[in-house]
Amino acid sequence: MVRLGYACINLSSEFSTNRSMKKATFLAKGITYVSELALKNAQGLLDIVKWNNNNGLQVYRMSSSLFPWMSEYELCELPDYIEISKILSEVGKTAKLKNQRLGFHPGHFNQLGSINPNVVIKTVKELNQHSEIMDLVGLPHSYMSKINIHIGNATGGKILATERFCENFSKLNASTKARLVIENDDKASLYTVQELYDLVHLKIRTPITFDYLHHYCNPGLLSEEDALKLATSTWNGDKPCTHYSSSKKLHEDSSSKLLAHADYIYDEINYYGVEMDIVCECKAKELAVIKYTKDYITKDVSETPELVLS
Repeated sequence: MVRLGYACINLSSEFSTNRSMKKATFLAKGITYVSELALKNAQGLLDIVKWNNNNGLQVYRMSSSLFPWMSEYELCELPDYIEISKILSEVGKTAKLKNQRLGFHPGHFNQLGSINPNVVIKTVKELNQHSEIMDLVGLPHSYMSKINIHIGNATGGKILATERFCENFSKLNASTKARLVIENDDKASLYTVQELYDLVHLKIRTPITFDYLHHYCNPGLLSEEDALKLATSTWNGDKPCTHYSSSKKLHEDSSSKLLAHADYIYDEINYYGVEMDIVCECKAKELAVIKYTKDYITKDVSETPELVLS
């Protein structure tokens, strides 16, 4: 079975998990204000997970902005930590009701293969904090609760960069290692599925998230089918998760970059017989998933329930 979902923002509601602030505000207002925003973000996450359950969406990427500037403090230092923890626990219980899969995709600045020791230290802390949040939600220590990142650089060459990545992987908490997955890139200067398989997976067994659009931009020597099947073979018994989006340049705005994500999905996704979950990285978020479901899966609007807005 293939399940489709979306990332972070829900356009059908007013629920938000992205309340944040500039660094100057953080320095001025401090951890008390951070705690207020984190509490509201946690409630927003619970509301979105409930919305997903009500509307049949079983794959969802949580926002890494739940805790603003979290690299600057420990989560347990927040004045509202106990209340936030209770809400996040409820998020997990709610997700389990409909077998909803939750994951993270931390920002590009998280680079375990960096040559800068400070970047590595910050990356380890931030990735461990993502895993800590997942523990508060009550998610399993498995790739079903993936923390998805890119290698991020090829400084000194791809072999040396991935060696640094694999070495620094050992610095992560066990729960983070059990969730960390890596994604193929859209640029030839970075990593194809085959390169991730050869240089990282074979060394530390980290699964590969296959991104369809990134492969289109940077296929290497593999076809889409072969790359997808190689990537999904790495998931060590857990159901693979992939990313899909259409190119904005090819379908909506010819002046855009090829790798820019379109609002909606314009072609039928080829699963090649693989059972997987798909995070649709479309700008129209859940609306794109619902439209795709009507266009390609039910093929009949009458078969698809109306949105439940609360």
